[in-house]
Amino acid sequence: MERKHSSPMAPTFMVSAPGKVIVFGEHAAVYDKPAIAAAISLRSYLLVTTLSKSRRTVQLNFRDIGLDHTWEIDTLPWDVFHQPSKKRFYYSTVDSLDPQFLEAIMPHAEAVSRHLPEKQRKIHIKSATAFLYLFLSLGSSKSPGFIYTLRSTIPIGAGLGSSASVCVCLSTALLLQIRALAGPHPDQPADQAEMQIEHINRWAFVGELCIHGDPSGIDNTVSAGGKAVMFQRNASGPPSVIRLTKFPKLPLLLVDTQQERSTAVQVEKVKKLKTNFPEITEMILDGIGKLATSALGLISSADFFANSDALGHLGTFISINHGFLVSLGVSHPRLERIRELVDYANIGWTKLTGAGGGGCAITLFRTDIEDQTTQELEQKFTAEGFKTYETILGADGVGVLLPAVFRSGDGKAAEEIDQEKFENADGVQGINELVGVGARENREGWEFWTRDVSPR
Repeated sequence: MERKHSSPMAPTFMVSAPGKVIVFGEHAAVYDKPAIAAAISLRSYLLVTTLSKSRRTVQLNFRDIGLDHTWEIDTLPWDVFHQPSKKRFYYSTVDSLDPQFLEAIMPHAEAVSRHLPEKQRKIHIKSATAFLYLFLSLGSSKSPGFIYTLRSTIPIGAGLGSSASVCVCLSTALLLQIRALAGPHPDQPADQAEMQIEHINRWAFVGELCIHGDPSGIDNTVSAGGKAVMFQRNASGPPSVIRLTKFPKLPLLLVDTQQERSTAVQVEKVKKLKTNFPEITEMILDGIGKLATSALGLISSADFFANSDALGHLGTFISINHGFLVSLGVSHPRLERIRELVDYANIGWTKLTGAGGGGCAITLFRTDIEDQTTQELEQKFTAEGFKTYETILGADGVGVLLPAVFRSGDGKAAEEIDQEKFENADGVQGINELVGVGARENREGWEFWTRDVSPR
C-alpha cells in the first residue's frame, strides 16, 4: 500500500475515545435501580488520512479485528441517504435506524471479509454497517477519498465499551471533516463544548444501533464525555443520566479472566432468581442501587481527596457490591480467584464488572501500595492465564490530535504520526508508546472537550 497520500489541504488527524467499566449497579440497572459507569484510560485510536482528489475510495482498516476493506465512493448509495425527505443533518437527533438506509448499505457491508469464518465475518459486517451508515449520513458523494485506520487498547468483547469507543471516534472524525465541530480548545465555553459532545454522542449512538440493535446509550455517553455518569432506567421514558464531571481520576487494575461469557445468560439467571425468590432478590437489587446512590453522595462531596476516609469508603462500597453480585449467582470461579489474590496481597478492593460469568474484574488501589507488590501480583495473574491492565478510572472523554503531530516541550522537532508505524504498533504497549494519550509527559498535542455538569 502506498504511504503519504494525504492532501496538503487536509492534514492527517487522529481521534481517541475511552472504554468504560460499570463501577456500581450491574444487573440492578435492569430493574430500574441506579448505576454508575466510568471511563477508563484504555482507548481506541482512529487515524484519518485524506487521499488525493483522483483517488475515489474509502478504506476502513481495523487492524485489531482483522478488518480491512475498501469501497469505491461513487458506487455507494448516496441517492438513498440524501433524499430531501430523509436528509439528516449533523445536529439531528436520530434514535432509530432507517430501514431503507439499512437495506441500501447491506450489500456493501456484506462484501467484507468473505474469506473468513462466519462468526468473525458477522463482527466485521456489523462494524462495516456502522461505518457506512455514519459515512453516508454525514459525508458527501463529492468528498475526496479517505483511509480510516483504527487501533484499540480496549479488550474486545469483554463488556468494556470497545464498540462504543470506536463509534465515538468515527462520529467525531466525520463531524470534524464536515466542519460541524469547533475545538476542542482550552478557552471553549462550557455550553459550546457540551453541545458538541452531544452531537458526537448522538451519532455514536447511531453506530451502536447498527452494531447492537438495542443499546442503552450509556457506553457511548461515557466514552464521548469521559469521567462518569449515573444512569437509571425509566419505564415510562428515556433513562435519567447525571453526568459526574467531578468524578476523581483513580488508579485501577483491570483483570480480564479470558473466560467467555454471555450477558443474556447472566441476565436470565437473575430473572429466574427474582421469579423464584422475589422478596430476597429485590432486597439484593435494592442494596446494589443504594450503593450507587451512596457512592454518588461520596464523590459529589466538597473535596474527595481532602477526606482521608473517602477512598476507603468507596472501596468498601465496591467490595459490598461484589458480594451482592455473588449472591445473585453471576460471579465465576476465575473472578473469585482474582478477588482472592487481591485480598491476599491487600492492595485494594475488587469486584466483577459487567454481566459477570467471566469477563473482567476491577480493583481500586489503596494509596500506600508499593510497586513491587503490584508487580508480584500481576505476575501471579499472568501465570494463571489472566490478562492485566493498569489503567485510570474517571478518564478523559473524546480527544483530538489535529494535525496528527506531537510537539515536545523540550524544543525537539515535531513528531508526525506515521501511518505504517501506527498500523504495525505491537499491542497495547506499542500503541500507547506511539500515540497514547498521556503516555509521555513532555509530549503536547491531544486536546479534549470538557463538559459541564448537566443532569439529563
